[in-house]
Parts: sequence; structure tokens; C-alpha cells
Amino acid sequence: MLALIIGASRGLGLGLAEEYLQRGWDVIGTVRPGTEPGLLHALARRQHGLSLAEADVTVPETFAGLDDAVGGRPLDLLFVVAGISNGPDESIATLTDDAFTRIMLTNALGPMRAVQALAPLVAKPDGVIAVMTSGLGSVANNTSGAWAGYRASKAALNMMLRSYAGETKEDPRAMLAVDPGWVRTDMGGPNATLDVQTSARGMVDAIAARAGTSGGHFVDYQNKDVAW
Repeated sequence: MLALIIGASRGLGLGLAEEYLQRGWDVIGTVRPGTEPGLLHALARRQHGLSLAEADVTVPETFAGLDDAVGGRPLDLLFVVAGISNGPDESIATLTDDAFTRIMLTNALGPMRAVQALAPLVAKPDGVIAVMTSGLGSVANNTSGAWAGYRASKAALNMMLRSYAGETKEDPRAMLAVDPGWVRTDMGGPNATLDVQTSARGMVDAIAARAGTSGGHFVDYQNKDVAW
């Protein structure tokens, strides 16, 4: 079994790489070009099933090199994890044009460009294409506000994934927008309710359960459906 995880250098991406390796998968984890060696590099030195490649979701030209990294092997999973946050206090009034453009490109358009470019590598009918979203991207569940730019970017990501699934109705592969829960990462902060390992373990279980279910689905780390 082979997974390509886009954005595996730290946080949830690193946690997912570790979880899949523990389950006996081979993993290709990406870092952005020019990234200094860090935790993922150290993990690759310890784990023979992990190989590294470079990609940046905001630079589509970097996707081309991933064909070589995959080496003709059919992927069982493509998971685009990369994303950023501008923080909870950001409001529509304070959100600058540059900040909005950056977060929409990094969290929505960039990941979906990666999906479209790399989806052919998921050559198995029971393969899974996943993007890392957030419960904060649910329009239906937003009753508290805050996180203006982040919410907008994740809602846009969800919509673009659902559109992609709608445009490929005959595709048997599952296409998942995955909510990891509130996790203690640099983005989630120290007061979050989940550790990385618990979230990653749940997401891997949810992905396994959804394999073979065609179409677009918004699910959380407990494999529960989330309202769009």
C-alpha cells in the first residue's frame, strides 16, 4: 500500500506519515522546496518505507517531479494536508487583500490544483483522494463566527472538492474532505482537545472505512459525516 502525503513535514501531515508507516504502508511525504531538514527527514532515516519529495501547493510547477517520486507505482491514497491559518481574531474588517489571497491560494486553490494534477496517480478503483479541511469550513455549522479568512478558505476547499467529484461522477474513487478535529499543533494551539496521534489514527481509520465509496464526502476523524 502506498500513500502520497502533500505537506508531511510537521503537525498532522507528519502524524499521518507516522501512522501509515506503523500500519505497514509505504509513504512518500513532501516538504516545500528549500526546507531545512527536520522531523520528517529524521523519520525517513529511521523508516525504510518513507521517502521524501518536494512540492509546494502554491507552485503547481513543483507537482511534476512527483511522478518520478511515485515511480510508476499506483497510489492507494493521495492526501493533500498543506494549509495555513491567519488566527481566530481575524475579522472581515481586518482581513487584508494580501492575507485573503494568500490563505485562499494555500488552503483552497493550491490543494485542488494538486488534486487535479496528481489524481491520475491514484490508479486503483478503491483508491482515495483526500484533502485536509476543518470543521470550521462547514457553512451549516457556523454559528459562532471568527476565523473569517480560514473559514472562508476551508469552505472554498470543500466546495471545490465537491465540484470536482460532481464533474467526475463515474469515478469509483472516494474523494474526502477530512476534518481532523481540534488538534494540539502549531495551528491548533496548546488548548486543543486532541493530540496529533489520536487525530491521525482516527483519520486513517476513517479513510480506510470510506475506501470504495465513490463521490465526495465531508467526514471527521471519527468517520462521522459533517454538514457541508
